[in-house]
Amino acid sequence: MADGRCCTFLEILLAIILPPLGVFLRFGCCRMEFCICLLLTILGYVPGIIYAIYVLVALDSDRDEREYYTLA
Repeated sequence: MADGRCCTFLEILLAIILPPLGVFLRFGCCRMEFCICLLLTILGYVPGIIYAIYVLVALDSDRDEREYYTLA
């Protein structure tokens, strides 16, 4: 499996392409971080990217408890 740095890199890459997706992979759908990122992305793409990268880099929430859902 991939290590933590690879997952973080992919989350940041997805956050640049589509900011709410990167935040969704880290925190899930019903968290405040995702809602703020979605709102900022709707209001302006660049603020959504800035917030998503900030959340992914600065808020390192319990990496051991994080679950990744695979798309079938």
